[in-house]
Amino acid sequence: MSVSLYQSGVSGLSAAQQQLATTSNNIANVNTEGYNRQRAEQNASMGLVTGGNYIGTGTYVQDITRVYDEFSYKEQTLSQSNLSNADLFDRRLTQLDQIMSTGGGAVVTSLESFYQAINSIADNPGDAGLRSIALSQANILSNDFNELTNTFDQMTSAVNGEISQVATRISEISYELAKLNETMAHSQGVSGQANQLLDKRDQLITELSSYTKVTTLEDQYGVQTVMIGQGTTLVAGITPFTLQVNVGDPDVTQTQISLVSGASTVALNGAKLGGSLGANFEFRDEDLREIGTEIDRLAMAISSTLNDTQASGLDLNGLQGANIFTDINTAQLQQGRVLSPSSNTGGTSAQVTINDVSLVTTDEFEVRFDGTDFTLYNLTSGGSENLGPPGGGSPAGTHTPTNPDYGFSFVETGTPLAGDLFIIEPTRNSAALMQTTLTDGTSIAASSAVAITASTNNVSDGTIAITNVLDPEAARTYDVTVDVYESTPGTFSYRVYDSSTPPPAPTIASGSYVAGASATVDIPSGSPVFQIEITGDLAGEGVNARETFTIGDAFGVGNATHALVMAKTQEEKVTDGGEETFSQSLATSTAVVGAKASNAELVADTAQALYTQAYNRNQATSGVNLDEEAANLLKFQQAYQAASQIISTANTIFDTILAAVR
Repeated sequence: MSVSLYQSGVSGLSAAQQQLATTSNNIANVNTEGYNRQRAEQNASMGLVTGGNYIGTGTYVQDITRVYDEFSYKEQTLSQSNLSNADLFDRRLTQLDQIMSTGGGAVVTSLESFYQAINSIADNPGDAGLRSIALSQANILSNDFNELTNTFDQMTSAVNGEISQVATRISEISYELAKLNETMAHSQGVSGQANQLLDKRDQLITELSSYTKVTTLEDQYGVQTVMIGQGTTLVAGITPFTLQVNVGDPDVTQTQISLVSGASTVALNGAKLGGSLGANFEFRDEDLREIGTEIDRLAMAISSTLNDTQASGLDLNGLQGANIFTDINTAQLQQGRVLSPSSNTGGTSAQVTINDVSLVTTDEFEVRFDGTDFTLYNLTSGGSENLGPPGGGSPAGTHTPTNPDYGFSFVETGTPLAGDLFIIEPTRNSAALMQTTLTDGTSIAASSAVAITASTNNVSDGTIAITNVLDPEAARTYDVTVDVYESTPGTFSYRVYDSSTPPPAPTIASGSYVAGASATVDIPSGSPVFQIEITGDLAGEGVNARETFTIGDAFGVGNATHALVMAKTQEEKVTDGGEETFSQSLATSTAVVGAKASNAELVADTAQALYTQAYNRNQATSGVNLDEEAANLLKFQQAYQAASQIISTANTIFDTILAAVR
């Protein structure tokens, strides 16, 4: 009896000691990150048959287990991935919003200042000081565009750097998880759970979930397979895979990521990985690219519009106005709009020529050669168009989309091979390469080349306007008369002739139009140096009475007509298919970024709330509660003391028995 009592007391003492040790360990690790509360699993020992009865023999601790809820833990890791993704988007878009508020605001201010200077020239076209100020403002405008796009480039570099750092850390985690799996596989013969190893593994999975979405599968031996993103295996048992960052192809600034195992490499879609890594890819390739393309398109539109306007007027020296900004179709810009992947095997070089800036979109395109024809694909909105065989078009090798017209032509030379493809970004580098090329204020074309004077005998409200001047210097040499009359009811006939040699001498141009319509006339026909538009019901008094207009040289130092034309371009709707002015385009782009930043903040707040709930649920099960542990400490202390008392009682009984037999 005393021996049985002694064994029960010793087992209780040992169990209470292990319970105390486990409780103490929980209390000591209350602030240890990733620690899961442990519990000593205590069971009763098998009883002995004595006198026909089972007599208990005490207790034992079967195992020290983690208090762990797999469901709540996986919910926490998923919420962690979503939170990291939302937080990074919030941070990046907030930064981009601030950049657009400052850099975009600077562009607006400099654009307004430039047009104010042009308006001042319109008031006093001969003032050299005002012309110098206009060039200075043009320089500020182009520099502001350069600075803004340079900031975007710096953001791209920062994102790429963070992608590289995260990829390196994920590779390190992969090796650590594989090592833990190996250690756990080798410890299968050891009874009990490797709680510290399990906690370490969960801690690594938690960290990994902040970088990417994580899914795990565990076999019967406790060895995990870890997958990231949409099911890409990162750790297969004891085999780790690594992430490798590669230079972008064809765009070197768009670094890509791939999964590496030995000599095998598989490209990954970074935007689908989730977590902060996926957010970086998505922000760089979508949000940052979109605003960068919008700014490029705006810079292109401003350069093209002002350069074209300059070219239709005359400067103080009576010469055709030179470009104020970099020509949008320089060789460098045309070639930079086409990116050729390294996989191309043909000998084709390509470039893109801008034909109409009002039609240029921010879409991205791809041209593929199938061995017979080139086909254009719109990668942004979908749709495709056959561009014809190599060397087609006019001039040879020029392919212009028409359905729809995107405002550009794809120009190829050389010999392509089947499978060759080209990425087209029509607005690429327009802001980065925008420079003020005009250096002399006298070269600002403030004067118009020709002017229209209506006869004092005209009685109708019809008009003739100069719509385009292609060669202002040549236009000055023309002194022409335009007369119009109602040749038949509802039909108006016109003729354009040299004022010094009126009909019956040959006319420069003639034709007719119906009431309510208009007529655009090239002067001269075939190779016009300027164009006019005849509008309205131009009928004089009496039958076949003619309304007459004269067009002649208008150049003069005090002529500011063309400066007014240039100033009016501020209100022209040029971008987005002719729907927005320059200021409206920039305001829209800024507003879109602001709306995205605001939405990202709301998403981040929601993700934070969901993560907090998931974390608290998991901690309610696995976290250390000091109040509970303090109560357990007292309970197991009392159990230890009681077990000690059992042993003391057993000793007393044993001593009594020994004394009785002496």
